Parts: sequence; C-alpha cells; structure tokens
Amino acid sequence: MDQPRRRSGLFGAVFVFLLLGATPAVVLAQDTEAAEDPIVAVVDGTPIVRSEVTAYAATLPQQYQQAFDQIFPFLVQRLIDLALIDKAAKDDGLSGDEVVQERVARLTLEVMREVYMERLLAAAVSDEEVEARYQVFLEENPPVEEIRARHILLETEEAAREVIASLDEGTDFAELAEERSTGPSSAQGGDLGYFTDEQMVPSFAEAAFALEPGGYTSDPVQTEFGWHVILLEDKRPKDPPSFEQVAPQLTQELQGSAVENHIAGLRAGAEIEVMESAQPAEEPAMEESAPEESAPEESAPEESAPEEASESESESTQ
Repeated sequence: MDQPRRRSGLFGAVFVFLLLGATPAVVLAQDTEAAEDPIVAVVDGTPIVRSEVTAYAATLPQQYQQAFDQIFPFLVQRLIDLALIDKAAKDDGLSGDEVVQERVARLTLEVMREVYMERLLAAAVSDEEVEARYQVFLEENPPVEEIRARHILLETEEAAREVIASLDEGTDFAELAEERSTGPSSAQGGDLGYFTDEQMVPSFAEAAFALEPGGYTSDPVQTEFGWHVILLEDKRPKDPPSFEQVAPQLTQELQGSAVENHIAGLRAGAEIEVMESAQPAEEPAMEESAPEESAPEESAPEESAPEEASESESESTQ
C-alpha cells in the first residue's frame, strides 16, 4: 500500500535533486537470489527489488549516500514514481518519438566512446611495461643523501661566535637553540628534520653536508636570513619511491602516450578538413630588437621546505 511521503528537510532536498537532476537512464537489478535481493514494492505487477534502490542511491551526492538507511523509504517511493512515468511515456508512444530517438542516438555515441576508451586503456599497457618504466624511473632518479640537522639562527656574526664558544665549552645545542635562536624551530631545539641539499640555499647546504654526524660548524654560516650555527645529527640515503607508490602515475603516463599515438594513427588514416573559420588566429609577428646590455641579475635562492620542517622555518634557513 502506498505510504504518505514527507518532503521536508533532507527528504525535500533529495526529491528536488532527483526531480530536476539527472535521472538514471537505466537502473538495473543485480543478478542475485530473491532472498538476498528482496522485493520492496510492486507497480502494476512489476516488482522493484532492493538492489535497484541501492543502485539508484549510488547516483546521489555523497551526503545523501551516507544517509541511505534514512532516505531508503523515500527512494523506494521515487522509484515507484519513475516506474509510473516510464509506463505513461510508453503509453503515449514516446518509444518512437523523434526527440527521444535523437537523444538516444547521442547517448549511444557517448556510451560507445566511453567503452571504446575503457577497452583501449585496458589493453594499452601491460604490467611488464609498467615495471620496465619503473626501472627507467629508478635510473633517472638515483638515491640521494639526506641529512637531519639542527641550527641556531642569530642576527650577527658576533652572536653566532658566542654560541659556538658555548658549544665548545660543552653546552647542549638544543638548549642553546631554545634560548638564543631567532628562528621558528627554536621551540624544537632548532630541529629541521631531514632534507636534501637542494632544499636549502647553497651556503647553508654546503656547510651542513660537509659535517659529520655529531659535529657542528666551527664558523658561522651566513645566509640572507642571518647567521647560522649548524649541528649535523644524521646522514642517510633517501631511497626512491617504491613500485607500488609510483605505479599508478607511471600507468597513467603510459596510457596517455598510448592514447596519443592511437589517436594520431586515427588522424593519419582519415581525411580531415578544417574550415578557415575554425583555424587558430595567427599571432602578430614581433619586431626583432637588439638586446639591451645590462648586468645579469642574481638568481634568488631556492625556498622549498625540508621534510618535517615548517614552511616558515625553511625560509629562515635559506
């Protein structure tokens, strides 16, 4: 028996979405046993099973899918509405309607394109090709060394030398960093985490990577941010990403190349004429002028943050 339906709040929002939004072209019942896929309604002798409601719910925005149990009765009522609309449309002879046939033809082409591309991508790249591409990736990205360091940032060279003198006397580096450093990492005892040489400005990286674990710079290191005293805590090789980590990206790259090559082949075998009105506009020719003589500008130091270090701390160490 048809139950009264409330269309306020969440239910009203779902109703509007389903009424005005995309109505699924086909809602298929899953091929399951009746006990596992019970009938939830019958419309003029035609059953609606639970799997149809589940499939229909999958077309909703995520927020409604998460409330599936709550809106389930409403979705059943909506499928009843759709079944009645289907029957009324057939009774009106819309199966052979010109507008319907045009839209079906467009949808058929869209589905054909999707299936064609899905099959092309599935056949374009093998597991062996992805593995081979990974080996090339390893050759192009050999392991690099990374270090973990602490630093104390000071405003003057004199202050930095005072800190080095305190270290020579046995004062703990982390304690000095907390007391004297003007950098954001002072609260962590100057800890910068692990980083590679390219993540710091050259002068800082050169001094830090020249140290041995446990050693600190005997002279202050100057950067545009001030004067640094650096302590090296650890050195280790930074391994490249594992196959599992990069396989999806490598697969996409190989599939992209395969699709480009395939489409290029289709174009080569077709007669294509592009009308003049659809040609790209020609860019106006630029008049050549003699280059101005000027002193080369100095490039700015790189400002990427090391791993485990804050962005603001990275800027202070470069």
